[in-house]
Amino acid sequence: MRKALLTTLTLALILCWSSLALAVTAQEVVDLVKSTGKFYQEKGAEATLAAVNDKNGPFFKGDLYVFMGPMEKPELAAHPLAPQLIGKDMSMMKDIKGKLFQMEFLRIAKEKGAGWTEYYWPKPGTKDPLPKATYILKSSDGKYWFGCGTWDLNAQAAEAQAK
Repeated sequence: MRKALLTTLTLALILCWSSLALAVTAQEVVDLVKSTGKFYQEKGAEATLAAVNDKNGPFFKGDLYVFMGPMEKPELAAHPLAPQLIGKDMSMMKDIKGKLFQMEFLRIAKEKGAGWTEYYWPKPGTKDPLPKATYILKSSDGKYWFGCGTWDLNAQAAEAQAK
């Protein structure tokens, strides 16, 4: 009995520890977006669009992936998991709570240059939208914005956690 209890307790601790190790931090999100901005500065728009669209590229890491859009209109220019949305007018696209999240991305990029927002979007491999905290960053030349989000934090917690 004691051995079974000890084995169960050990297994529970291992499962808890592994789930904590898999949780994404806000800093990981910010760092991935900033690395995309640096790549854009060094390699230009064409190379960045190709890299962001590549599921095996440098900006796709598990549940974290970067997407990007132009500053002059509410659409996506690159998205590794939703290529069907690239070039589409997303000005009226709402999440399940009615938020015009694409317009929010543009607002953050234009007004703040960078920041967090929260909206509902399906996690990879699921169909149902879940709350997603997303970090947006305007490119250094002001032509594009880059975004990446996590389902592991809300926007307020992410903003408080990231530098």
